[in-house]
Amino acid sequence: MSGASYRISGAGRFSQAKTARFSFDGQSYAGIEGDTLASALLANGVHLVGRSFKYHRPRGILSAGAEEPNALVEIRRDAARKTPNVRATVQELYDGLDAQSQNRWPSLSFDVGAVNDIASPMFSAGFYYKTFMWPKAAWKSLYEPKIRAAAGLGVSPDKPDPDHYSSRYAHCDVLVLGGGAAGIAAALAAAETGVRVILADEQAEFGGSLRFESGAKIDGQDGFAWAQAAVAKLTAMDNVRVLPRTTAFGYYAQNFVGLVERVSDHLKAPGHDLARERLWQVRAKRVVLASGAIERHMVFADNDRPGIMLAGAARTYLNHYGVAVGRNVGVYTANDSAYAAAIDLKKAGVNVAAIVDLRDNPTGPVIDEARALGIEVNFGRAVIRAGGKLRVSSMTVQPKNGGGERTIAVDAILMSAGWTPSVHLFSQSRGKVAFNDETKRFVPGTYAQDCVSVGACNGTDGLSATVDEAYAAGAKAARDAGAKTAKGTKPKVDTSESWSRGMLGAAPGAGPDTTVKAFVDFQNDVTAKDIRQAVHEGMRSIEHVKRFTTNGMATDQGKTSNMHGLAIAAEMLGKPIPEVGLTTFRAPYTPVTFGAIVSHARGPLFDPTRKTAIHPWAEAQGAVFEDVGQWKRAWYFPKAGEDMHAAVDRECVAVRKTAGLFDASTLGKIEVVGPDAAKFMELLYTNPWEKLEPGRCRYGIMLREDGFIYDDGVVGRLAADRFHVTTTTGGAPRVMNHMEDYLQTEFPHLNVWLTSITEQWAVIAVQGPKSRDIIAPLVAGIDMSDEALPHMSVREGKICGVPTRLFRMSFTGERGFEVNVPADYGQTVWEALWAEGQKHGAAAYGTEAMHVLRAEKGYIIVGQDTDGTVTPNDAGLDWAVGKKKTDFVGIRGLTRPDLVAKGRKQLVGLKTKDPKVVLEEGAQIVEDPKQAIPMKMIGHVTSSYWSENCGRSIALALVAGGRDRMGDTLYVPMPNGVIEVEVTGMVFFDETGGRLNG
Repeated sequence: MSGASYRISGAGRFSQAKTARFSFDGQSYAGIEGDTLASALLANGVHLVGRSFKYHRPRGILSAGAEEPNALVEIRRDAARKTPNVRATVQELYDGLDAQSQNRWPSLSFDVGAVNDIASPMFSAGFYYKTFMWPKAAWKSLYEPKIRAAAGLGVSPDKPDPDHYSSRYAHCDVLVLGGGAAGIAAALAAAETGVRVILADEQAEFGGSLRFESGAKIDGQDGFAWAQAAVAKLTAMDNVRVLPRTTAFGYYAQNFVGLVERVSDHLKAPGHDLARERLWQVRAKRVVLASGAIERHMVFADNDRPGIMLAGAARTYLNHYGVAVGRNVGVYTANDSAYAAAIDLKKAGVNVAAIVDLRDNPTGPVIDEARALGIEVNFGRAVIRAGGKLRVSSMTVQPKNGGGERTIAVDAILMSAGWTPSVHLFSQSRGKVAFNDETKRFVPGTYAQDCVSVGACNGTDGLSATVDEAYAAGAKAARDAGAKTAKGTKPKVDTSESWSRGMLGAAPGAGPDTTVKAFVDFQNDVTAKDIRQAVHEGMRSIEHVKRFTTNGMATDQGKTSNMHGLAIAAEMLGKPIPEVGLTTFRAPYTPVTFGAIVSHARGPLFDPTRKTAIHPWAEAQGAVFEDVGQWKRAWYFPKAGEDMHAAVDRECVAVRKTAGLFDASTLGKIEVVGPDAAKFMELLYTNPWEKLEPGRCRYGIMLREDGFIYDDGVVGRLAADRFHVTTTTGGAPRVMNHMEDYLQTEFPHLNVWLTSITEQWAVIAVQGPKSRDIIAPLVAGIDMSDEALPHMSVREGKICGVPTRLFRMSFTGERGFEVNVPADYGQTVWEALWAEGQKHGAAAYGTEAMHVLRAEKGYIIVGQDTDGTVTPNDAGLDWAVGKKKTDFVGIRGLTRPDLVAKGRKQLVGLKTKDPKVVLEEGAQIVEDPKQAIPMKMIGHVTSSYWSENCGRSIALALVAGGRDRMGDTLYVPMPNGVIEVEVTGMVFFDETGGRLNG
């Protein structure tokens, strides 16, 4: 260690690495390849890296891993590549790295926002629930803008992300999460049986705590060296995938785990063909959780000064990176592990001013060794405050039961209150943790999935016990996944370190009788005093305490703070810790970028674009398209000089006078097949199906359990055991899911198979008086007469020489047919029908004309004329509910009092008193337009069009008690005036339905 450098010659594992230049807040520094940004800053004596969220207090590096709450920085590559809130402890150094501190102005050393620290009594816990309430008008103009401007850490990028991201799905027999000694041992045991194994760890190098444990030896090697050799062996195995720099951020149902791999963030100049991050979506037969434990800090006054950090972190910086965190270091602990840090630093030539141990008379080899090295050890004492501002300068020590104070000069304080098992992923798997009263920690209890926890995250102490447990668990996971034999040899731990248990809660000097700032949650500026205030103000559950104080709600999710906050609350309540509860651990474990989640799904690839087989023909004809879900559908076919209205009018008239061709391929299509197909249909739809003859069709309504309309469509029975079900275009996926859900969970006894065939069949609707004349010349094997093929029938045969399912059905009220052909032949058959249609004056029509034509006949569209609260009776579809049926999905919902009460909104027709006025869809309807505002709305317009065939505007609407209002005049208030409407029936054209047969 020389001059301004805190790099210790010969220490660490990167002493021969190349120099890497970087900058922090515009100041240039030198680090080495292998450093993290945090270790490189510490090597240059930089501890001040940020300001706290609420009080803007100076903050330094606390940890050496993903639990870091303070050292959040912005990494800049260029104007478009600015990433906020990057943890300096995780960001690997590369030559040219540019980092900026956050949450300060005008500079890190002089931050105007620090005035909040002086005014901190005004910002106590829960202040945001009690302030900004008066005057009321100030909220919108003053309070909210200011709060939003101050909220958050860092600045979001304001330019499009030029990087690309990738994603992969993977399946394995055993997934091991965590690359420390436990994870490596488990992976070895599983891999040696031949099963497929994935080993993932968030660090660049595997080894976990072996990175800093100088006293560990396994199989005759230094612990870290053994880890590298073991991982090299695993990497060379064909059945193993090793993923460094990969964080398991979410554990979901059925052993589905989300991983995010940092692919190029550590590279100086990543190639354009290289993804920045990769999302792994892994399904595993068995999961081994080896996520380790997280060190807790000591809760004492001003424990947030830069230079105060976790003892394990300081040891990592020394033994792995070769960096001393100070030249005159103090240690404050209630745990043996901090002694090991002091010993390692002392041996490296760093002065250890004193060890302050809260325990009364601890004994053990590390304590004896510390004394033998000449380190001052103080038992039964507490650090009651830290001195300094931008860097810690002293620690004040006092007997824990009170007495004289002593101030010791230091430039760093290492602290350790013990280690908390990392049960985050276990909890995400829906497992239930259990509190071990002896060791005062939560450990995995009841498992909900096929996983096992090993090592420190399971509460296992000692390296030898950890390796034994993990190796056995890996072998068992492999057997459970189907392995037959094991050929490996269990690693042998020669020497290891052992740590005692530590403490929870606030240390002496930060008790209930003090008002000091003893920080529990560093990122959200939550103190021990705040936790006590929450309890004092009535919070009894830890979840309420969490929300009142924001403890554990920052980006680190309380990795270092949760247990302290819980212990302080429990002490105040006079209850055991388990009775107060434990906060919920939610995904993601650490923040995940939107880029990793979205991957390629942005810009033109944001959503899949689906096109029908007939799309190229419509495009060539100049069709204008609209998006319907993911589908591109021809909206209308304008001729020269026509606007949309003229084109739609022409198309509608052509269908009524001669014929029209419409691409209906996007309709959802599902085959329901099996001996129990009819029974299944009886249960899923309101209509009866058992007696429907093969070759006939029926309009069907599907309900949710609550009795409201979920979807509709025409169903054709092709055979006794086969139904061709159609759904709405947008409803196809959810209907398929709805059916499959009920088949698997409620009706598993039925012998039925469901197959989505939406994309297998192109559908051409030929509608109008001349429709049969157009189709008949091209059809073979089907009698097209009305007697042989009546309305609502289906036949199988051939058209243009290819197989067809020919439906006689209509969504226009005209004689109509829907020609289903294999999608590969869709455009060919369309062109043949189009050629025949030209002989009869047929027109192609789009979705807008389709909507007008169906509204003229009062045919509903689910999702437009229904809103999730409409029953069959409301829609005038009582006739479609089987009166003799005793069971179907939604039958009990239909009997609920609210669903049969008078005055419900019912679907009716509307005619404007001025026939040229077209209502706006969604417009509200009232009885009295002169009533005071806010008016009582009695309904709204669901569908509204100009009908050239009717020579006037038409509309459908949901109106309270609508069918009892026939002939009544209602009103539609609009910005430009009130529109008078008459309530009518829903059929505006051909009320008798005679045109269905031409």
